[in-house]
Amino acid sequence: MEINVRINEIIKNKKALTADGATGTNLFKMGLDSGYPPEMWNIEKPENVASNHRDFIIAGSDIILTNSFGANKYRLSLHNMEARVYELNYEAARIAKKVTEDFPRDIIVAGSIGPTGELISPLGELSENAAIDCFFDQASALSEGGAEIIWIETMSSIEEMECAIMASMKTRLPIICTFSFDSHGKTMMGLEPKDLIELAEKYYPNVIGYGANCGIGTPDIIASLICLARDRNNKEMHLVVKGNCGIPELIEGKIEHKETPEHMGIYANFASNIGAEIIGGCCGSTSCHIEEINKNITSDRNLEINIDSITKNLGEISSGNINLINNKIPEKKRRNTRSRR
Repeated sequence: MEINVRINEIIKNKKALTADGATGTNLFKMGLDSGYPPEMWNIEKPENVASNHRDFIIAGSDIILTNSFGANKYRLSLHNMEARVYELNYEAARIAKKVTEDFPRDIIVAGSIGPTGELISPLGELSENAAIDCFFDQASALSEGGAEIIWIETMSSIEEMECAIMASMKTRLPIICTFSFDSHGKTMMGLEPKDLIELAEKYYPNVIGYGANCGIGTPDIIASLICLARDRNNKEMHLVVKGNCGIPELIEGKIEHKETPEHMGIYANFASNIGAEIIGGCCGSTSCHIEEINKNITSDRNLEINIDSITKNLGEISSGNINLINNKIPEKKRRNTRSRR
């Protein structure tokens, strides 16, 4: 069965799929030095990378992302490691795939691709063709290593996202793509949720889902999700959300994320009620957070989907996002209500 059919069947049998949580956060706890590329641990400490995947699967993740977010030649060149793109991406996918073989249930390996860190012409010096080549080097290695989906994440530019999509299409794997929206409800490059909808739906059926990840916390990413659910046209595509555990804070010399697993469980319930079918965590989220997300995406907690309810349960929404929502809340999506397997 092709993977795009398989993921659709899995979603039919569940209310929503649980994605995984943070990679960097958890590798730092295992001893990764700040500033050192986490992708190098695919070679140097593969057992630690595998352990992070395993913890998320035990917590309930149906989808795990490879440790390859920054494994493109431009980001690796900052460490003089640009020649290791294939090796690091291949191993990232191979490690994740091997971990899934230890579990009897359906688990999907998604090959993570993040931004290059460069600006595409005319804003910068990176040409579109060079960007496509860069992303294809990464996507093809992830595919060969065992990734079943290409997961393009934390993008803020239409041009860069489109280059990543075009490169990933060459692998013939299904694609999921996410923007990172900030406190104004827009990406760093000024894009709104509707801009992602237009781009992602243009590339259906190669792109099977889209949404938001990272950001500044659960209230605002839920606001972005409301806009995505309200404005989308193609209901065959899956809505995705992977929110941070709040804004990181420096506490006693350590970076900490304040949101509790219980808080992330409430966030997951909101996301599920709004219509997200793939829900996970991003920065700061551990296996404990994912366990609560997994419990709450199928819970029957009756939450009202409005600004007051979101604020009461998750915290303040930024004024920019309130303006985007404009009090137009999407109707709760009707979905299969069979219990989880």
